Amino acid sequence: MRFKGLDLNLLVVLDALMRERKVTAAARSINLSQPAMSAAVARLRAYFNDELFTMNGRELILTPRADGLAPAVRDALLHIQLSIISPDAFNPAQSDRLFRIMLSDYITLVFFRKIVERAAREAPAVRFECLPICDDPEELLRRGDVDFLIMPEVFMSKHPRAALFEDKLVGVGCGTNKQLSEPLTFERYLCMGHVVLKFRHTRQPTMEEWYLLEHGFERRIEVVVQGFSLIPPVLSGTSRIGTMPLRLAQHFAKTTPLRIVQLPPPLPPPAFTEAVQWPELHNSDPASMWMREMMLQEASRLAPLPEIIERLGHADPTFRFLVPTATSKSRAKSRKMLSPT
Repeated sequence: MRFKGLDLNLLVVLDALMRERKVTAAARSINLSQPAMSAAVARLRAYFNDELFTMNGRELILTPRADGLAPAVRDALLHIQLSIISPDAFNPAQSDRLFRIMLSDYITLVFFRKIVERAAREAPAVRFECLPICDDPEELLRRGDVDFLIMPEVFMSKHPRAALFEDKLVGVGCGTNKQLSEPLTFERYLCMGHVVLKFRHTRQPTMEEWYLLEHGFERRIEVVVQGFSLIPPVLSGTSRIGTMPLRLAQHFAKTTPLRIVQLPPPLPPPAFTEAVQWPELHNSDPASMWMREMMLQEASRLAPLPEIIERLGHADPTFRFLVPTATSKSRAKSRKMLSPT
């Protein structure tokens, strides 16, 4: 089909080339033979009167013209897919939809595993691909390459989002760490040896790193790990300290001798909100709406943060946290779908 002289099928070829950056991989992704792909590239170059791509080894480098076309082509194909091709109804029990979710192991352990468990009952053929946090999640959302992003709301971009639950940072150490048997001062916190998380695929900071950088503080980093789940075992048998969300610390404390301590002033920052974000083009996608509703329902079943803190205070009298009680307005906000900001 042609539109103003352009074979619209060529847009699919162009999008595949710009996504894959390799001719063979692009041809495979849209089920084209190598000769057919080469012919399509020649026609694209003729229509746009531009080389579009140059070769650097086996990788394609976009020309400025192709780089400018990439967002518009991707958006156009997504609009067609979601507004015209996608079915009006979504039947979870019969769907084999693949959802691609970008999240940390922290979110997986304290929240998303509940989504996977529930989906196994209600939509047994639905599949999930859990992806690590990367440097430019906004671009992946814009292109529709991921269906959902779950992370602290403070780091999110303009795409639509919904608040899920609140959490708060705490210090953690080995259960026998004598340095944590008395109230922790800020100076001692900075001077202790730290086990810290650095996300492997991104320069995105963790919540405590972001806070410390914002206020110009430095700590003594002795061990760097690539997942929250590695912090407790690395702390074992040492006098080091780690910093992690309270819900996750409680999760590990069930099976690991872990001491959870209050962070000293001026730490920690106020309780932060974990939120889910999705591409704006998916706003009316029935499958996305179903998944969002399930996430909100499961998030509402999590214990409120003040309740967790109160229970921890009863179990360990040395732990004290002052947390403002959530107002009805803030609780309502955490359940409603938020508009793009």
